[in-house]
Amino acid sequence: MRHIGLKVRMAIVGAILFAFYSVAVAAAWFFFGQSQSILALAIVGSVLLVGVQYKIGKWAALRSVGAEDMDEREYQQIHQFVEKVCRDRNLKKPNLKIASMGVPNAFAVGRRGNGTVVVSRELIQLLDRDELEGVIAHELAHIDNRDVVTMQLGQGIASIVGIVAQYIVLFTGDNDLADFFLAIVVGNIVQFFVMLFVLAISRYREYVADADAKRIINGGDPLARALEKISEGNKRAQDSKIDENVNALCIFGEDRGLLQKLVSTHPPTEKRIERLRS
Repeated sequence: MRHIGLKVRMAIVGAILFAFYSVAVAAAWFFFGQSQSILALAIVGSVLLVGVQYKIGKWAALRSVGAEDMDEREYQQIHQFVEKVCRDRNLKKPNLKIASMGVPNAFAVGRRGNGTVVVSRELIQLLDRDELEGVIAHELAHIDNRDVVTMQLGQGIASIVGIVAQYIVLFTGDNDLADFFLAIVVGNIVQFFVMLFVLAISRYREYVADADAKRIINGGDPLARALEKISEGNKRAQDSKIDENVNALCIFGEDRGLLQKLVSTHPPTEKRIERLRS
């Protein structure tokens, strides 16, 4: 990561998430047995949970849209562009896949060195070449900046804290049906609160990926035009095959009301376009 603003924000949010994680592990140790084995089990279990979420999340995202390998002969220009960008940024070429999503969109999954970029057929049909390259550059920036892994880590910590909160409610109550439902409510509220910090970073990372794409293609207007076309295409489309979890990975996220914007993974499209053209 070369962006000072992102580093500062990551340091702050990282410290907050680490504090939440430490409290959750300490609570598990205190309430479920004050022994080294319980402490070790809590730490190992939380690491395994994050790892499983990462693996399943990647597989589920690709499967949900029916992603297929992008043929190098049919999409030669796309492969050549990606190879050029990867050479310039010292990045291993990610797997390129194509899918019929029902809407023009694209997303990236995986980590630096083992990433995958998925582009919808609708996006390729809609955009001009320079606009499409802007979108792909944005997704490559996500992989280069390890955004997907960072988001999975944040979501994993939120899940861990939520699960611990649920069990604390159960073990400190009468363990009846009322406590069971109370535990679910408390766990979801705690997880939601932690996720607010993760989502705030996610929105800023979209700006960073836009800025990186702007540098890669030597200008922000192609990507700005692409976002305008994608926004219109998503408004007209009625048969989107992108579920809520995959939508968080896509280049375009729906613009909604104030509360939805607070919990959105993407900043408002008009603000992204304004920054790209500034």
